[in-house]
Amino acid sequence: MINRIATRTRLGPPTRLLPFLLLITCCVSAGLGWSAAASAAPPAPSAYTVRGLCANPSPGRSGCLGLQLVAKDPRSVPGTRVLPAATTGARRATSAPRSEAFERKIPWPESLTPANLLAAYSLTGVSPPSTQTIGIVDAYDDATVEADLAHFNAQYGLPPCTEGNGCFRKVNQAGDAAPLPSSSGEEERGWALEIATDVEVAHGVCPDCRILLVEADSNENSDLYAAEQTAAALGATEISNSWGGEEPEEDSPAFDHPGVVITASSGDAGYLNWLSEEQPASANYPASSPRVIAVGGTRLELNEAATARESETVWNDGGEAEGVLEGAGASGGGCSEAFTAPPWQQAVSDWSFVGCGSARAVADISADADPYTGVAVYDSTETEGESGWWMIGGTSVASPIIAATFALAGGAQGVEYPARTLYENAAKTHAPLHDVRAGSNGECLLPFKAAKGLSGCSAIEEAESCEVQAICLAVNGYDGPTGVGTSDGVGAFLATGVGGEAPTPPVATQARPVIGASLPGATRPPAAIVSALRLTRRAIAALSRRHPRIGNLGFSFASARRRESV
Repeated sequence: MINRIATRTRLGPPTRLLPFLLLITCCVSAGLGWSAAASAAPPAPSAYTVRGLCANPSPGRSGCLGLQLVAKDPRSVPGTRVLPAATTGARRATSAPRSEAFERKIPWPESLTPANLLAAYSLTGVSPPSTQTIGIVDAYDDATVEADLAHFNAQYGLPPCTEGNGCFRKVNQAGDAAPLPSSSGEEERGWALEIATDVEVAHGVCPDCRILLVEADSNENSDLYAAEQTAAALGATEISNSWGGEEPEEDSPAFDHPGVVITASSGDAGYLNWLSEEQPASANYPASSPRVIAVGGTRLELNEAATARESETVWNDGGEAEGVLEGAGASGGGCSEAFTAPPWQQAVSDWSFVGCGSARAVADISADADPYTGVAVYDSTETEGESGWWMIGGTSVASPIIAATFALAGGAQGVEYPARTLYENAAKTHAPLHDVRAGSNGECLLPFKAAKGLSGCSAIEEAESCEVQAICLAVNGYDGPTGVGTSDGVGAFLATGVGGEAPTPPVATQARPVIGASLPGATRPPAAIVSALRLTRRAIAALSRRHPRIGNLGFSFASARRRESV
């Protein structure tokens, strides 16, 4: 369970809204309505809680970043049966015994399927142009992962992926088939379900890709980093890391593999880990490494037919209401305290609004992570007295989605650090990305809105955590919670035209019109200097909404020559 701090930041004086006003005046209106996900509306939070798969990591270790949706009454989930007492406990990965054990024989009706993800991100029918091997790096062992993947494939009509047909391979951190790590005990709790999630999500998005699972001996960073090196040495073209911990003073060489796509989850405890008492108030590593692709989390909802994306916002389940929600989460991120932003990140047109100075900002891109719009995962290992089908979220889901999408595009395609590809494609006039423009991953301790599964705070209240800057607030263009956005096909992952020593700087007007910019065929007017801004009552009312329709707001100012309106 994710713990919460006991303080709450309140909205400051109007002058602190100035950075936000400069952002919103040029934003484009975005559809913010909520609709059904998968076959039904997201589960009602009043009947569920959210539980972290792994315990918060101690110093020198990393924790997995998966979250499981847990029914307060397990019998309420369709397809659940009570297991006989004699069959329980043999392979239980749990921290406390339960009086009963349950098994779910069918997927949760609300969970997203591989077909749902492909449809939402415009990837249906896309195959990789060449053989790709997705490396999955995790700690400890999931003894049933291959059998569980077979069960998952049979459920959704996916091609088999086994050691026998050469699609699946599992090794230890040294690259050997044996001995494998242990799979029982408190430190190992939840990693088996994390492994199942990573493998099944990656295969579901790219069924024609090979899967290389490298299991570290433990969640100690030295072991995980050794497993990372092994994944690259064994030929992984993409490596997904659904785990993270405290930033080190120096970037590990384990994540410096030019020409390999390396993705890392941004975290599940919000901007600078505000949801956690145990974790430091910082960005998570390895997501903060300038050499990896940091993947943030969104709340993805589909249309009623489950054939297309209906809406997508920053994932932030906010605070909790007693008796309603015992655990929640939010997309991680923040400014790195150890690393400098790579040049392609600092080149985004709104970098001065992000609030990181020259520091690395997390994230680079994002995908679905809200456990209330989570994915279907099958794991026969018993966790907290339950096994079978789960509904899983967290940025541990987002990382393999992005790694597999890169695989569909053909991997790094010769680019040294492929995050650069995303930024250069995002700078294009018609960027092949879905720009997430609503929400924040900032602090909110107001009660969770149980009826809708939403944070109880407005985006502005949440964004006070970062002084209403884009490092924790979704805006038009680049922002910290979602990076350059989410997938809209594989166009943003293609390296066509990328080359040379320096990145192509984005044109400012492509992401956000600039005040005073010249129009085709027009004479550029003298630059205006804005000395003061005042919110109208209508603007204040609009900003007080849960999802302010920022594209409908504007401001006016008077110049020495004439009154202008933007």
